[in-house]
Amino acid sequence: MTKENTFPKSEHLCGEIRITELYTKGDAFISFPLRVVYLKQPLKDQEAVSVLVSVPKKRFKRAVKRNKLKRLIREAYRLNKHLLIDVVKEKNLQLHIAFNYVSNDELDFATIDKKMKQALGKVVEKL
Repeated sequence: MTKENTFPKSEHLCGEIRITELYTKGDAFISFPLRVVYLKQPLKDQEAVSVLVSVPKKRFKRAVKRNKLKRLIREAYRLNKHLLIDVVKEKNLQLHIAFNYVSNDELDFATIDKKMKQALGKVVEKL
């Protein structure tokens, strides 16, 4: 197993201040079924990319479904993050990203993976 295909705790976006800053100052776009909010900053001593995954309770009442969708989104990101991390490190930036699930339907992994690739491609274009 290669090191680049991992998703360690250090790459998770946590902390109320950082999350609030992401949603207030960040830019957003939709790559249905994902709404992507991102904020670029100069590189600090933390990870180059921090990620937050969110599935609303309003759309999926059962925690089992919410957790399954979050697992699928995290897995799609983990497999495709190399598209983003190389560019961010090259430009010496730090990036915070939130992936919000906006569909009312529970989609399969193939669809989520395809849309994740599109979303990461759009983020790279906007950098």
